[in-house]
Amino acid sequence: MTTVVHSFPQDVVIGRRLADLLGATHREVSLHRFPDSETRVRLDAGGETPNAIVVCGGRDPDTVALPMHFAAQTARDLGASNVGLVTPYLAYMRQDTRFAPGEAVSAAAYARFLSAAFDWVATVDPHLHRIHSLDEVFSVPALCVTSVSAIAEWIHSNVDRPLIVGPDSESAQWVQQVARLLDAPWVVLEKSRAGDRDVTVTTPRAESIRGRNPVLVDDIASSGHTLAQAATALRNAEYSAVTCVVVHAVMSEGAEAALKAAGVMRLVSTNTIAHPTNGIDISPLLATRIREVLGSEPTRASASG
Repeated sequence: MTTVVHSFPQDVVIGRRLADLLGATHREVSLHRFPDSETRVRLDAGGETPNAIVVCGGRDPDTVALPMHFAAQTARDLGASNVGLVTPYLAYMRQDTRFAPGEAVSAAAYARFLSAAFDWVATVDPHLHRIHSLDEVFSVPALCVTSVSAIAEWIHSNVDRPLIVGPDSESAQWVQQVARLLDAPWVVLEKSRAGDRDVTVTTPRAESIRGRNPVLVDDIASSGHTLAQAATALRNAEYSAVTCVVVHAVMSEGAEAALKAAGVMRLVSTNTIAHPTNGIDISPLLATRIREVLGSEPTRASASG
């Protein structure tokens, strides 16, 4: 069946790549911001398109959430019977419980919001902590792709004698998997946090990992402070120049500069979010999973019977 990939403007590069891999047509979503902050969404019409895929990286979710919803509905209006969302960085996952009375559990609320608009959702390495599977919060199929193999391949090709380092305990799941694929040693640093930008990191001193080139691996670089503190700790422990590899380059203002100031010599990210540091392409991994769902998933109409 015909498939059209509709990419949001900031995600045209990965959208075109996915369209090529899927043998689909690519079209860019047109967005116009009115002075009152409302957004006009326009999709290029072109006849019936049974399968429509909306690609939106997920950065700045407050800005793109409603336009994503409008894009899904417009694709249905134009004839699509199956509308999927590829959001390589799945936002709002950190608020996965009610930490204080009255707080929104945004992970569950955002999942319901997306489930109401799309027939399926595909993402890369979602930040899951108390939620063990996206099936717990999504009511439509949620496809999770891991970038671990692509990250390991990049490190194998670019870093000699790597030591895989996690900046905190939450990074351990990625660090261990990458290290296993590389047959390389790994360590996870100890982190204490007093606030969003007040983080202290300590590094182990083990002679068995001397002579290695440290590679910091984490899922998200947002403010960059945790990774910067980890890089500083590694340099203070007299490790060699630090390489940093992240899955999602959210990169708030000043993050990249903070990492470089801390001694990060190479900063590389996957292309889940468009950023100048993108150097690892996860499009083939996403395309493989998307082919599976396009070939097997019923449409929303037929599923509801």
